Amino acid sequence: MNRSEIVTAVVRAVGEVLQRDVPGVTEDTRLFDDLQLDSTSILELLMAVEDTMDVEIDPEGLDMDSFRTIGTLADYLQGLVDLVPTGNAG
Repeated sequence: MNRSEIVTAVVRAVGEVLQRDVPGVTEDTRLFDDLQLDSTSILELLMAVEDTMDVEIDPEGLDMDSFRTIGTLADYLQGLVDLVPTGNAG
């Protein structure tokens, strides 16, 4: 999964959690300040991302810096995706 696909998955998951479209979201969009997510919403977001991306997020390995923006969350998830071997080529 490339970075663009990860960002798209995060934006889609944010929309699911907020139960609305989130137009104009970029990697610089702040999860707490701009999208008004709270700690409960972040947990819902993580569960939605896990389902969408087929990854497992370890709550013990989470750092609040990973949740500043769409981009920082994508960075965190890119690290997870890079660690998971897949059966899919390309």
